[in-house]
Amino acid sequence: MQDRLLGWNIPPEHSDMVHPYWRGFLAPGKFWHIGLALLYFMLMCMSLVGNGCVIWIFSTSKSLKTPSNFFVINLALFDILMMIEMPMLIINSFLERPIGWQIGCDIYAALGSVSGIGSAINNAAIAYDRYKTISCPIDGRLNGKQAAVIIALTWFWSMPFTILPMTQVWGRFAPEGFLTTCSFDYLTEDQDTRVFVGCIFAWSYAIPMTLIIICYSQLISSVRNHEKMLRDQAKKMNVKSLQSNQDKERSIEMRIAKVAFTIFFLFVCSWTPYAIVAMTGTFGNREVLTPLTAMLPALFAKTVSCIDPWIYAINHPRYRAELQKRCTWMGIHEPVSAHDGVSTTTERVSDEA
Repeated sequence: MQDRLLGWNIPPEHSDMVHPYWRGFLAPGKFWHIGLALLYFMLMCMSLVGNGCVIWIFSTSKSLKTPSNFFVINLALFDILMMIEMPMLIINSFLERPIGWQIGCDIYAALGSVSGIGSAINNAAIAYDRYKTISCPIDGRLNGKQAAVIIALTWFWSMPFTILPMTQVWGRFAPEGFLTTCSFDYLTEDQDTRVFVGCIFAWSYAIPMTLIIICYSQLISSVRNHEKMLRDQAKKMNVKSLQSNQDKERSIEMRIAKVAFTIFFLFVCSWTPYAIVAMTGTFGNREVLTPLTAMLPALFAKTVSCIDPWIYAINHPRYRAELQKRCTWMGIHEPVSAHDGVSTTTERVSDEA
């Protein structure tokens, strides 16, 4: 078994699926495939419970059905799409090849493409919403219609670089790593592939990352300027603090912004390795790529899609309170004071929604 090369069980009629580069590596032992299958089964269960609870509670709780939280539900939907890949990968691990050959590979990669690109731009939308809500708390908050339009745009944003390679109009989907996962082809050496990889890197990674950095930078700058103004005014009036109810509300919004920033940090950790592997395979020294190094980014991405909902469970006071009421088996004990002052952004639906 250890003398077999990757692709040994791919019949000749499907041999063009596998790039010749991968055929130069020894096939991994069964224990690798079984270990990955077990790991992905656990991740699948975590994602199903975590993202299922987020969608259920945020969409049915009146106090959480706000424009800002629509983006949270949307992120959970993208993560659920990532979870749908996992049963396919478990089956692939036992078969040691893609189920359904090219069609199965296309379906698997398309789910990952929509989920990955969609969650990237949705994180940018969350960053923009946090910036508007905290920097302009009176007239800057998004209403329901505006949030719905932005959410629709996140789904449209994920379509071009999903449909084009799936139909092989530009680029294609192909097996990678242990040949049990599929992604866009970044190994074919032609000009079309290089331009495609460069464009998808900018579209799905660089542009969302830039938007997120701009929004959070502006947010931090706005908060610092506001705090400086309050300190200067307090000194002039010879008082200890000028903090008002609006400032307390702002503080709670900042806590939720920190949760969103944590989600963004996890996004960076999960998709940066994938970007590095793809850019290395296309423009760098591909000899450093091995089946294992190609599998790790996919594992990171799926792990983060499972962690996202638990970050909200740990840090979002009203969400924790709802979990405490509806899912007593989770053993959550949220102090009443932790969510008494939650602002209108997270406590009630605006009139425009």
